[in-house]
Amino acid sequence: MAIPKVKLGVLLPTRGLLLREQPPADAGLVIRLAQQVESAGLDSVWVGDSLTAKPRLEPLSVLAAIGAATSRVRLGTAVLLAALRHPVLLAQTLGTVDLISQGRLVIGVGVGGAFNDEQRGEWAAAGVDPAKRAGRLEEILQVVRALGSGEVVTFAGDHFQLDGVKVEPRPVQKGGVPILLACHWRAQARQAQLQRAAKWGDGLISISDTPDEYAQVVAGVRDMTAEIGRDPDSLENAFYLTVNMDPDQRKAQADAEDFLTRYYGANIWGTRWGPFGDPERVKQRMSEYAEAGAGTLVVRFASFDPQRQLDLFLDQVVPAFA
Repeated sequence: MAIPKVKLGVLLPTRGLLLREQPPADAGLVIRLAQQVESAGLDSVWVGDSLTAKPRLEPLSVLAAIGAATSRVRLGTAVLLAALRHPVLLAQTLGTVDLISQGRLVIGVGVGGAFNDEQRGEWAAAGVDPAKRAGRLEEILQVVRALGSGEVVTFAGDHFQLDGVKVEPRPVQKGGVPILLACHWRAQARQAQLQRAAKWGDGLISISDTPDEYAQVVAGVRDMTAEIGRDPDSLENAFYLTVNMDPDQRKAQADAEDFLTRYYGANIWGTRWGPFGDPERVKQRMSEYAEAGAGTLVVRFASFDPQRQLDLFLDQVVPAFA
């Protein structure tokens, strides 16, 4: 079967480091993995975000360090909880990282969850009412877009008020740092997510949807984008999947479940993770998402040995997508 052309990215273990040892003995692992991804000719490296609910290295600081240690690979967040931040500070940080990397930053952004005590505590620690996080995010998107264009911004919203604010440095990229909005077919606020991506996004990023569900997400965002007069062909469609590769499927399954349970504190989403097992299964699943409309595939390794997983991925999976 011919596999549609896709860009490949790897999520770096900025949380996995802290699951093994705090503080990590070798935080430089994420830099070396990023350099290996770049040397292999892949498109991008990505990092996740959480403040207190799922502790990890701060994402934009890590991407700045990777930007200084690489020259070509794109740098992404999957996903940034932007509503934890103030938009003026966020705009300055994004501009700085884009400058350091000479125009390689892309941010996946999501509303974020508030479904358990740990997540609710995360918003409280940042001084944000979790019930208002969606509206706060929408205002942040508008403010960051305007500040990234170099405009002097005056803004009167429910959450932020700015009077004649300008931020430097501006992003290197024309039009500012690309923003991919998180969209999930099974989300309770699915329509709002799709509309947000169509109105303010440069594309979308999804996780946990099946290939059929993901195809509906892509179609929904494209339709809404066209309805408001934007070009749906300009959007980047990304999908983030979680894998563990080992010829022994039981071993891969057990390793992945142990990792994900420690990562989230519970085994959430169950069979929607994966595949776990032979690299052939990983190639097949990735090809299904490519057929469903993904132009960028971001792979996270559910393993405490990310180096081995990356080596297997580059050797046994990536050549099929060349």
